[in-house]
Amino acid sequence: MSPISSDVTFSPKYHLPLDHSLYSLSEDESAFFKEQTGIQGDAELKQHILNIQAEAYAVHPYPCIHLFSWTRLKIARLSPYPDLLKLGKERKGAIFLDIGCCFGNDLRKAIADGYPAQNVVASDLHKEFWDIGHKLFRDTPGTFPVSFIAGDAFSASHLDVVQPFTLAAPPSTPVPALSTLTSLNPLRGHVSAVHASSFFHLFSEDGQAHLARAMAGLLTPQPGSIIFGQHVGMPEKGTTAPQMTWKGMFCHSPESWRALWDGEIFEQGSVRVETELVKLENEDMRKALQVSPGSAFYLLTWSVTRL
Repeated sequence: MSPISSDVTFSPKYHLPLDHSLYSLSEDESAFFKEQTGIQGDAELKQHILNIQAEAYAVHPYPCIHLFSWTRLKIARLSPYPDLLKLGKERKGAIFLDIGCCFGNDLRKAIADGYPAQNVVASDLHKEFWDIGHKLFRDTPGTFPVSFIAGDAFSASHLDVVQPFTLAAPPSTPVPALSTLTSLNPLRGHVSAVHASSFFHLFSEDGQAHLARAMAGLLTPQPGSIIFGQHVGMPEKGTTAPQMTWKGMFCHSPESWRALWDGEIFEQGSVRVETELVKLENEDMRKALQVSPGSAFYLLTWSVTRL
């Protein structure tokens, strides 16, 4: 959820006042947060979430924090989500990485739905958000011992780019003990699933290609291994007009996103790339993101699966 390089299209001028009227939990979201936090009263839960929002917004005023996007159980609404849970159930030791994890809300949802917690890794630039996540969910590193690694995904010392591994040329390094990790590099070739949402669109075209190559190098060569997520896209590849929130955001189209992964990153035909582009109709989100009136805004849901 948060950018990890100076090469970001997000503008530091964005700082809308918090708007509590945007708070709204669906029935399943309310049930999830009550179960996770132990708070059963609606009013108490709302105040707890508002307090967390204010603390996080002071760390960095991202639109997703302003919009309560982190309460939406986004990962569970992505079409590849059942594939993630299947990997966790059927593949022994399948490592799941949530990159740009922010509070850890998505990975906690996956764990609640059955993904083995001991095989989950979280990473973000801002450790403060991970610490706030412990406050949000009222747990601790002791009671919720998921491995978290702070770092910049554009830094070679944290995540260096290597060619994707294949069954003919698998990684030569052993699977690391997740509790010992200080960077993502020891995971290269050993990760079964990577989730990256509200992430790629923060960077330039070159930055997005770099991140794609870096993530591809993490993936195990086993068929079914997957990278998936959701971010802003457009029907035609290009850069949006500059706005207060963005300096002009580079967006892939479904076609250019497929071409990047199937042919440029991975050998053509060795992966299945699925995409879905949906026009955003949520007016609260459009206002918070300060999208110009009359301009279209799209979200691209995608997955890259090894064959």
